[in-house]
Amino acid sequence: MAMGAADIVPGVSGGTIAFITGIYFRLLEAINAMPGAIMGELVRGRFNVFWQVCDGTFLLCLLAGVLTSILTLASAISYALVEFPILIWSFFFGLIVASVWHVGRQVRHYRFSLVLPLIIGIVVAWWITTLPAGQLAPSALAFFGAGALAICAMILPGISGSFILVIIGMYAPVLAAIKSADIGILVLFMAGCLLGLLSVARVITWAFHHFHDLVLALLTGFMVGALNKVWPWKQTLSWRTNSAGEQVPLNESSIGPFTFADLTGQDPKLGLAVLIALAGFLLVLLVEWVGTRHQQGRIS
Repeated sequence: MAMGAADIVPGVSGGTIAFITGIYFRLLEAINAMPGAIMGELVRGRFNVFWQVCDGTFLLCLLAGVLTSILTLASAISYALVEFPILIWSFFFGLIVASVWHVGRQVRHYRFSLVLPLIIGIVVAWWITTLPAGQLAPSALAFFGAGALAICAMILPGISGSFILVIIGMYAPVLAAIKSADIGILVLFMAGCLLGLLSVARVITWAFHHFHDLVLALLTGFMVGALNKVWPWKQTLSWRTNSAGEQVPLNESSIGPFTFADLTGQDPKLGLAVLIALAGFLLVLLVEWVGTRHQQGRIS
C-alpha cells in the first residue's frame, strides 16, 4: 500500500519504498521469473509449480496492496496536494532525504570512481524535474505507452513514474481514469505497465549483479536530483490550461521559504514544514527497521 501511495505522487518513487522495506530484489526476481514460469509451467497446466517459481503469493499480496492504495488514496492525495501543498511536499521531502541516506548505505565498497555515476544521477534527475509539463492526446496508444514508460521509472528507486506522467501530460488523464474506474483505459495502461515491467526488471537485475555499487551510486544521485521536484516552496513561471479547463502550473522553480512569502504574501509555514519533513524522515527509518526485522525473521 505504501508503494501505491508513493506511485500516485509526482516526485516520489514506489521503487524507493520497495528498496527501503527490503523487498526490492525479491520483487525483481519474481518479475524476471514470470515469463519462464508462464511458458515452462503454466502452459503445461502445472499451476502449483508456476505459482512457486514466480513467487505468486508475494506478487499477489504486493499487487493487491498497490491497487488498494491507488484506488482509495488517489482522490485524497490529489485533494491534499491542492489544499496543503507545502506540508505535503515537506513530508515527501523528508521521505526522500531519508531514502538517500538508506540507499547510499547499501554501497559495499566506497571509492572515488562512484562520484561520477552519483553526479550523473543528480544532473539527470534534476534536469527531468525542470522539464515543463507536456500534453499528449489521451488516445489508446498514449495510455499504453504511458504505462510502459511510467512503470520503468516506478521500478527504479529515485525516479517517479507519476512525475514522468506529469511531464508527458498523461498524469491527469490516468488519474481521472482511476477515479472514474474506466476499465477499458485502465486495462490498456496496465498492459503497457506489464510490457515495461518485464523488460526493465531484467536489465536492472543484470546491472545490479554486475555493477552493484555503480548502480546504487546512480540511484542515489537520482534521488538527490529528485529533491528539486518535492521542494515545498515553488514559484510558478508559466501556466497552462489542462483538459478540464483548469489553470495549472506549466513551469516552476524552487525558491526559499522567505522569498515565497515575499512573492505570494502567504505564510511559508516553515516551522511546521520542518516538523513534517522530520516526520517523513523518521517514518522511513521506522519502515527500514521493520523491513530489517522481517528479513532477519525470514533468515532465522
